[in-house]
Amino acid sequence: MKPQSHDTNIEAEKVLIELARKAGPARKFAQVSSISGLIMALSRRAIERANPNLSKQQIDILFVRYHYGNDLADRLEKYLLEIKNTES
Repeated sequence: MKPQSHDTNIEAEKVLIELARKAGPARKFAQVSSISGLIMALSRRAIERANPNLSKQQIDILFVRYHYGNDLADRLEKYLLEIKNTES
């Protein structure tokens, strides 16, 4: 077997691959969901650290802008402004 990772012992890698093969769909989904949540949280934290002067709402819009594009971020910003104006 050709190693997939340069920093993981080949025997440990074989065990990890076998565990992944044996995992059922629910387990695989849970793992992917967990990793996705972690990535999103780390991204949000990086945005917050790089922009400490922004509000939570501004951070949310910037997160959407980085991950989903300007069009969606602009629409979100407009929607949030409309909500704010109707509450006033």
